[in-house]
Amino acid sequence: MQYPVSIKGVLIEPGGVVLLENERAEWELPGGRLEPGETPEGCVVREVEEELGIGVVAAALLDCWVYEVLPGRHVVIVTYGLRRRDARLPAVSHEHRRFGCFEAGALAALNMPAGYRRSIHRRLAHDSASAHGSASADGSRRLPGD
Repeated sequence: MQYPVSIKGVLIEPGGVVLLENERAEWELPGGRLEPGETPEGCVVREVEEELGIGVVAAALLDCWVYEVLPGRHVVIVTYGLRRRDARLPAVSHEHRRFGCFEAGALAALNMPAGYRRSIHRRLAHDSASAHGSASADGSRRLPGD
């Protein structure tokens, strides 16, 4: 059995993690289908540009799991931590109803697949671990794998 692959990203902005509301009224991470010949990192960068109009860089691989989107319809989800590479303001595309930034404490109340929550918490754990580590030469802190 073969499943389609969707590459998603966890982007933390000053207001919290960026999520998009889909047509099923679920909150999800930005990202989408891996195209033939595309790398997973290239996919999530392209998809975030299309869905939010902002530039990002894919950093650490966070998680991978099989998600049953609808009964009998499965997708392999791969998540990466993301970093901003520009200062453009996010704007939702026609693919989603709206976007929002959510603090970690608000995630439990959202209609969202558990795997996305797990990926967000892994990204936050990486950020926390990095904050306690050493800074790079320019003073910034990076996710493991950057």
